[in-house]
Amino acid sequence: MQILVSMLALSPPTGPHAIGTVTYHWVDLERRELFSDDPDQRRELMVQLWYPALDVPSSPRAPYLPEADAVAPALARFLGVSASTFAPLARLTTNAVAQAPFADGAPRCPVLIMLVGLKGSYRQVQTFQAEELASHGFVVAAIDQPYAAAMVVFPEGRRAAYDDRWDPPHSAFMDAHLPYLARDALFTLDQLAALDQADPNGILTGRLDLDRAGLVGQSLGAVVGSEACRLDRRLRAGLLEEGFMPADVVRDGLRQPIMFITRDADSMRRERQAAGGWSETDIEETLHTMRTVYERLPGDGYYVQIAGMFHLDMTDAPFLSSLVPWPGLSGPIGAERAHGIINAYSLAFFDRKLRHRPARLLDGPPPRFPEVTFEARRR
Repeated sequence: MQILVSMLALSPPTGPHAIGTVTYHWVDLERRELFSDDPDQRRELMVQLWYPALDVPSSPRAPYLPEADAVAPALARFLGVSASTFAPLARLTTNAVAQAPFADGAPRCPVLIMLVGLKGSYRQVQTFQAEELASHGFVVAAIDQPYAAAMVVFPEGRRAAYDDRWDPPHSAFMDAHLPYLARDALFTLDQLAALDQADPNGILTGRLDLDRAGLVGQSLGAVVGSEACRLDRRLRAGLLEEGFMPADVVRDGLRQPIMFITRDADSMRRERQAAGGWSETDIEETLHTMRTVYERLPGDGYYVQIAGMFHLDMTDAPFLSSLVPWPGLSGPIGAERAHGIINAYSLAFFDRKLRHRPARLLDGPPPRFPEVTFEARRR
């Protein structure tokens, strides 16, 4: 079992900062929980933050999935394997330290809201990306969205399981509830502003720059994230990774700088041949709506296609291949290569758009990434 845990190790981030992490439980008293039959229940979120931290090498690393006893069986159920399959996740640790002191001398940091995918996802599922961005001086806040994620665990052990009415990849139910999920991101922005004023943990007070806020969304997170960007210009830049764009986003467009990360249709078909999914209708809707929004951007935009990548290569899911040899976890490009490319473009985009720093990667496709087809719009 220890061998499996070591095979699941996350790659170390490349930035100059050590990483801290802390999780908050927030209740939106102004919104009823739409997925509950209790009319008095309010919307609750679990939000995990990664941030640049003081390096304390002797401190134990934070667990990858603290609620593994609840989340791991939900993941196993979705994949049709035994509940014990993902037991090693309870012993996997990350590169972060829980509640580490904030990095000495670090200025106020840009803040990134992170929205993850549907059903088999959980707030930590893009830890590879969250840790990389935090190591370069960003604060990343990943949201567990109750009833859309695999399983959300609240304090005192209360749980919110995935609601089957979501019926991926697209449904009328989804369309009707996307604005509700988008409000989770906007509520989180409000809570982060309050946290900057007075963090009850004494870590993030005065450290968050909400004037430089952006969003990262993958799959359903990209769908919901595009809606959040449409609704609130406090989100000054959006990185949207392979999700169809909702009708109102296609209709109204987006005003912020946007980077799309996806792949070509042939790579999607190759995933369908290997693991199912990705009908021609899904492929057309995803690529057409992303392309439409990109081409109508009034300002800067970027369209990045990574050949040979599968959908889950944009998450930590390929690390699970030693536990579940499912062919859909990673494409022929391999997770390490996909993660390296995604992290490079994520950092370049937010460096340029939130920090106004040079980002040569966005000036043209580099020879070191021959898998990438890169397009840019500049106004």
